[in-house]
Amino acid sequence: MKTNKLALITGGSRGLGRNMANKLADKGINVVITYHTNKTEADKVVAEVQAKGVEALALQLDVSKADSFEAFVAELTGLLNSKFNTDKIDYLVNNAGVGLHTPLGATEMSVFDALTDIHFKAPYFLIQWLLPSLNDGGAIINISSGLARFTAPGYSVYGSLKAAVEQLSRYLAKELGPRQIRVNCVAPGAIETDFGGGAVRDNADYNKMIANTTALGRAGLPDDIGDVVAFLCSDESRWINGQRIEVSGGANL
Repeated sequence: MKTNKLALITGGSRGLGRNMANKLADKGINVVITYHTNKTEADKVVAEVQAKGVEALALQLDVSKADSFEAFVAELTGLLNSKFNTDKIDYLVNNAGVGLHTPLGATEMSVFDALTDIHFKAPYFLIQWLLPSLNDGGAIINISSGLARFTAPGYSVYGSLKAAVEQLSRYLAKELGPRQIRVNCVAPGAIETDFGGGAVRDNADYNKMIANTTALGRAGLPDDIGDVVAFLCSDESRWINGQRIEVSGGANL
């Protein structure tokens, strides 16, 4: 019996993660998504994915709590055979995150620590826990940000953490090369989702400002990112490794 490949996407109940799940399903890839608190929306994504003819599952995970990852991986691996007829995943997409405005001089240490836990500690230790359950020849996609290249006042913590994720991805590409596991970063520009309060999507003036600083003349859409992630979870991208791929339409060139 043919067994579809399987992807795990953190933060898959909304926004970019939801789009990624659907784009992977379009390629015939089974999907596990994680959600923080909104099980209702996560279940909707599962239904959307299953309607495309693949299997899907939603599991709760708070990526800010790395000490919960061991139990999460145990829960996941316990469900793989019964739900997906496999004992391993093929792709990991570290997508879960939050966008916070943290100006220098007004950033509490607790906020700094929380952002670090979510954006750097989480992908590092989730990868570490999942390595025994990741198939050789698979792929890891870490979601970075255009803000790791260009700057915007008030995002020094977020942008610096995303830059750290990009450097981590290069290290892991080297370390996991013997297992033929590719590791790449996708760095979105400003996208019309509810991320960061939905400003890009809902604030017309802000959206226009983004469009005016982007070579292709518009803000990004979820499809722009989901298609690239799906491509990186395919054999067509087999020779792309250790790369930062900015998907921003040419922002701030």
